Amino acid sequence: MDKFIIEGGRPLYGEVEIQAAKNAVLPLLAASILTDERVMIHKCPRISDVLNMIQILNELGCKTHFDQDTLVIDSADAASHEIPSALAKELRSSVFMLGSVISRFGRARIAYPGGCDIGLRPIDLHLKGLKSLNVKISEEGGYINCSCDRLTGADVLLDCPSVGATENIILASVKAKGFTVIRNAAKEPEIADLQNFLNKMGAKIAGGGTSTVVIRGVEKLGGVEYTPMPDRIEAGTFLIASAMCGGEITVKNADANNIVSLIHKLREISCKITVKNDKIYIASKERRSPKLVETMPYPGFPTDLQAPMTALASISEGSTLIVENLFETRFKHVPELIRMGADITVRGRTAFVRGVKRLHGADVVAGDLRGGAALTLAAVSADGLSTVTDLSHIDRGYSDFEYKLSGLGAKIRRVRI
Repeated sequence: MDKFIIEGGRPLYGEVEIQAAKNAVLPLLAASILTDERVMIHKCPRISDVLNMIQILNELGCKTHFDQDTLVIDSADAASHEIPSALAKELRSSVFMLGSVISRFGRARIAYPGGCDIGLRPIDLHLKGLKSLNVKISEEGGYINCSCDRLTGADVLLDCPSVGATENIILASVKAKGFTVIRNAAKEPEIADLQNFLNKMGAKIAGGGTSTVVIRGVEKLGGVEYTPMPDRIEAGTFLIASAMCGGEITVKNADANNIVSLIHKLREISCKITVKNDKIYIASKERRSPKLVETMPYPGFPTDLQAPMTALASISEGSTLIVENLFETRFKHVPELIRMGADITVRGRTAFVRGVKRLHGADVVAGDLRGGAALTLAAVSADGLSTVTDLSHIDRGYSDFEYKLSGLGAKIRRVRI
């Protein structure tokens, strides 16, 4: 187990470059098994979630290697339809493999997926959508078994706009017979990125990023060379870091259009933000409290930035109401912030934050990915010395997090416990 040792209280200055989006790359990796030709994914981040997904591909019989920052995948010899239990339990996004493995082999077997403990994330919408495509599903002993003689297009209505279910149904239907229509689809930009990737492989998909996605099944997909979209959550994390610490930074390789809800909130609390092409400049001196932060499906405020935003609100002048609409246990970072001097009261899915002037250093533990990032930002902005333990959560989504923060002037180092 590793930990960060952080001496806080320093403003941030300089430039930071954003990695390819974790939540875009993972479904692209799942999609790579849909072809027996070579797939190349540029700027692929070597975060643990991605490395676990690569290991799943290897276990299925794919050959993978990195050429600098480009991941090369050869699925020509893929033969197994069983996603290993140990890997599935480490990675929530292993469920994406269901649709693509069924499409490739006509059957799939997977253990219930794992990931961060941020509340119930049932996969019933995934399974319901697959059943609509003529997939037979049985569940036994913690495993999901799927089989299908021929995937057939269907009209699928999602009960709620689930990102994962939308992507999984796309992956399953891209080579199905006939047309598939997904209604009430999630609108996240990562879905449009998956559409672009698959269309470059020869798929026929329209509407990705809107509430209605239409897929015309094709017989075969080819190889592809692709650069995924920038990580909007990492970009947002560094913008919030600047707002918390003060100073001036430029976030490079970022798409401001994908984090408009955050940018509006940061401007609301007195941050100066300028956008030019793929660069976002932010300067911060004083912090007024955002009155309300309410997580919503895209294009609303992202749940993955709720924890860093709670940390920001804890040192902003005034009070903030944080409402978490998507996950019921996503305030695990709050007790740790309170150890640092934050004044926060949680009732169910709502947190009331009364801003204090400064946080103080403390020993805290990361309980999940985004909460761990929030605690790191809190420590970087706080007075005194802090440690953040259990970095395995943070490593799931951020590549070289401590080096990027150090490059902006933070005093942070990783040590092995």
